[in-house]
Amino acid sequence: MPIDAGSMHFLVGPGIALLVVAMLAVFLRWAFASGSSAPRQREELLTPVATLTRRESALALRAVLSDAGIRSTIREPAAHRADVLVFPEDLDRARALALSFGGK
Repeated sequence: MPIDAGSMHFLVGPGIALLVVAMLAVFLRWAFASGSSAPRQREELLTPVATLTRRESALALRAVLSDAGIRSTIREPAAHRADVLVFPEDLDRARALALSFGGK
């Protein structure tokens, strides 16, 4: 069956492709939706327990925390500033040790 030269048959292929892409986008949005319309609040994995001016002091506090069985790490967000971070479940014990720590 010959195709009429004046018809819009050349739009059928791209039209089908656009329809498939749109359906795929709708499916993926549904599949990966969070389940609630409220924005999720980001939970922090580590919590700052002390901010010190010297890295060496932060390392010393980290050693004290390690001796007490508390896992910690150091973040240096700016020059002359070192934050000691711990997991939330160790925060109370870590703060008590940080208050008794004299190496600021």
